[in-house]
Amino acid sequence: MASTYSLMAAATTSFTNNNGASIYNYFTTPPATFITRATSSTTGPLYAASSSVSSAPPPLVSSILSKVVQTDRGVTLKKDEHKKVAELAKALQEFCVDEPVKCPLIFGEWDVVYCSNPTSPGGGYRSALGRIFFKTNEMIQAVEAPNIVRNKVAFSALGFLDGEVSLNGKLAALDEKWIQVVFEPPELKVGGLEFTYGGESEVKLEITYVDEKIRVGKGSRGSLFIFQRRQPSS
Repeated sequence: MASTYSLMAAATTSFTNNNGASIYNYFTTPPATFITRATSSTTGPLYAASSSVSSAPPPLVSSILSKVVQTDRGVTLKKDEHKKVAELAKALQEFCVDEPVKCPLIFGEWDVVYCSNPTSPGGGYRSALGRIFFKTNEMIQAVEAPNIVRNKVAFSALGFLDGEVSLNGKLAALDEKWIQVVFEPPELKVGGLEFTYGGESEVKLEITYVDEKIRVGKGSRGSLFIFQRRQPSS
């Protein structure tokens, strides 16, 4: 279960991509994502260079967010609604920078607001049975320069006992779009108890879009992820 805590807008409207071409119809994102066992090492360091940033039209970003917020990160969506999210993610991909792993916008704190496979982020805690006993309060991913990733799932067990599962990992760029993160064993905190269990885990994710507000990714087995940048505390 250790590997499953990973990595961690209207379809009929016309938008224009970086090449000036109009986009009227979007295609469903290919199926999705995770490697469940860590290898001995990553294949390369995270790129430090910056990349020119271009953003998708605001209506496209707003539309995809409106379809995933308050859906328990996609759990309550129906099949046709997941399809619409995938179509919008495909449209956003047209506006992605050429080398997103070089883009400084990948750094920051992100809320996991959607996953096409509910158990990909959160593992057993997010399964149909797990959701009966564990209410997810927060699902956060922090990406810190130069290569640190911190995942946290905060939950309430049985409605009164607060806890969290956290993962710390190191990120490496595999190419201009794909990243790999190798995580240390997960840490579980429940009430006054705190312990580590399981072993290392690995995840690979393609960054298909990133801007100041959202980041979209697709795992090695096809799961689609949408992250929304967290606002600084006032």
